[in-house]
Amino acid sequence: MTHPLIPQIIELATPVAEELGLELVGVVFHTNQSPPVLRVDIRNPQQDTGLDDCERMSRALEAQIDQADIVPDAYVLEISSPGISRQLSTDRDFISFKGFAVLVSSSQPYEGQQEWAGKLIRRDETAVYLNQKGRVIAIPRALITKVLIDERR
Repeated sequence: MTHPLIPQIIELATPVAEELGLELVGVVFHTNQSPPVLRVDIRNPQQDTGLDDCERMSRALEAQIDQADIVPDAYVLEISSPGISRQLSTDRDFISFKGFAVLVSSSQPYEGQQEWAGKLIRRDETAVYLNQKGRVIAIPRALITKVLIDERR
């Protein structure tokens, strides 16, 4: 269950992140720890998210939260980057992971399969292209439900 303060924290944190050129990815409030930990995940859309981004967000957001006085007790503010997600979704993901082993799943069979493994070549408006042992496979985007980094390879 989501902590009741999360919507207020998102409302405060989103413009702070945007002002710093960052994106808010997620917020979790771990109240089972002492003191509770408020974790805010951010991403820098222009480059890899670095420690400097986390420090800037921490200072700016802490001031906003303290000023709004919405967290009644002591807490620890933790700003971090979500790291690499196994699932590829944005254009940037498909560019960054070109050449990586991926698994592609579809909603219905295409050429007799619903899952393909291969090296990612690219994605365009119509398809995701994989290299399977030197053979190029084009899977229609309309059928794709997910593309994951294949951690088995």
